[in-house]
Amino acid sequence: MCGISAIASHKPVSDQLLMTLQNLEYRGYDSCGMALFDDEKISVRKNVGSVDEVNAVEKFSTMNGTLGIAHTRWATHGGVTQSNSHPHFSNDNNFVIVHNGIISNYQQLQANLVTKGYKFFSDTDTEVFSNLIQEEYEAAGDVENAFCNAIDKLEGSFAIAMITNYQPDTIFAVKKDSPLVIGINDGVNYVSSDINAFISETRDTIILDDFEYVMVKKDDYKIKKLENRNEITKQVIQVQWDRQTAQMGGFSHYMLKEIFDQPHTVRSALHIPRDQINTIAQKFIDKEQSFCVGVGTTYYVAMVGTYLFSDYAGLYVPSISADEFPTLIPVNDKQHVLYFSQSGETYDTRMAIRAAKNAGAATSAVVNVVGSSISQEVDDCIFQGSGPEICVVSTKAAVSQMIILWQIALEVGVLRKHISRKTADEFQDKFQIFSDTIEQVLNEESGFIRNLASQTSHINNWLFMGKGIYYPIALESALKMKEVTYLHAEGLPAGFLKHGTLAMVDENMYSLFFLPFKSDSDLYRSTLMSIEEVKARNGKVIGFCSEEDEEIRKLLDHQLIIPASNPELTPLIQLIVAQLFSYYSALNLGLNIDKPRNLAKSVTVG
Repeated sequence: MCGISAIASHKPVSDQLLMTLQNLEYRGYDSCGMALFDDEKISVRKNVGSVDEVNAVEKFSTMNGTLGIAHTRWATHGGVTQSNSHPHFSNDNNFVIVHNGIISNYQQLQANLVTKGYKFFSDTDTEVFSNLIQEEYEAAGDVENAFCNAIDKLEGSFAIAMITNYQPDTIFAVKKDSPLVIGINDGVNYVSSDINAFISETRDTIILDDFEYVMVKKDDYKIKKLENRNEITKQVIQVQWDRQTAQMGGFSHYMLKEIFDQPHTVRSALHIPRDQINTIAQKFIDKEQSFCVGVGTTYYVAMVGTYLFSDYAGLYVPSISADEFPTLIPVNDKQHVLYFSQSGETYDTRMAIRAAKNAGAATSAVVNVVGSSISQEVDDCIFQGSGPEICVVSTKAAVSQMIILWQIALEVGVLRKHISRKTADEFQDKFQIFSDTIEQVLNEESGFIRNLASQTSHINNWLFMGKGIYYPIALESALKMKEVTYLHAEGLPAGFLKHGTLAMVDENMYSLFFLPFKSDSDLYRSTLMSIEEVKARNGKVIGFCSEEDEEIRKLLDHQLIIPASNPELTPLIQLIVAQLFSYYSALNLGLNIDKPRNLAKSVTVG
């Protein structure tokens, strides 16, 4: 949530800062602002709206200065107003900051500052820090000491960037439980909450760890530890993706591009080094109990894992939502937890990791961002290599994680002698063909899916249903529909229907059934019964089926035809088609597809 950007350069930075804001907007887009050091003072412009809307009013490009900070906001403390937008000045206008995260003790700090005569002009927790550093500077007389002393008084999570009239060539920034990275270039350096901010300018990146702060100038930077203020040396990482990878490439939206990226995503996931797969698989053998943990989309990824470990390894691996994990699971050192996060910064997942590590459990993760906090906190990590996912709604990252889970489950099955090495290797061959099947579906079925979406996008209430592994696929597909269309879409196991939900079904309720092929006979027949229950109450039914399945096609009001493929991989084909269906439904409704209301890409606060 929220995007921080800061640049120190040898030339004016307003245009570059604006570009970085546009690159970060998927992290938050209800307001934005910039602060530049201009003609011996700091100038601030900010307002409510998208980056382009605010820029049209505030004319960011006309601002002057070679050093500045910027912010695009997803509101947490305080409503969406100009005064709550970042950046925030101190009372004396000598310090200005931008902030991601939550300062949990801001009310106590604010109350103390008010007794000393400080005034507050916003409802944010952020403004507390800008005044707190003014207070500390008056006591210390030195910017660095004042910055660190003020940080020491904060509780909660934060990434903060600051500029000041007292040191006009330097950006000060600090990280705790909220991502912050440095971009290194010739004569210009960057600070941001996300590599995507500056990927078009440099791929050389330094990842800050918690309780580290940095002082950045145009041709220099110093990184120090908060605890002792000693300078440290950090590795410069070269990011694997580039500007072209992060662009839309002719697609109308990032969501559509990222759906069409999935054949490549699958191929990349299949090239994860075997030793990384094996290392995590071994943990399922070494420990008495394992769990799969994620939140939101990654929780549904974890649920898919529960079915995979049961099918291929004969092992029950519960899937737990990260936000519930610390209070639900009594963790101990005989357990192992596998976490999933696209950003590698998800707050609830990080708290779940801490709960496990404090109890001595083994931890591992699958994430998409090299150097992210989660990747550094767990014992072992697989970087899935999906490339940047710009749309707030996750598509290709989730499918990539499921492919990696499949490989881990197969390896655990071999280690437990539940399946043979030959069976596991044969499955790898099926995966190679699978990427071509995805390509075929995307190229051949998109027009049919778009037509169906145009016929049904007026429907306000949906049930998405499946049985077995199709249940978490239905849940994830319903989430995509909710996120991008704002329609009511409820995911549930098909067998649950007659235990209450059937009361909602009438001619105004549409149901989408995730139906296996006939070869999976037991699951097919039991799902068919649920379809007939809906039809008997005049409900409208859309279902997945093959061209040859005349029996089911007669029952359906609308069909989503998919090619005959490996039955075990059919759930993933249906998930990808459901992603497209949600996309085209939102397109037909004229909605902001890449930036749905009230959502942010990386949820880094609790």
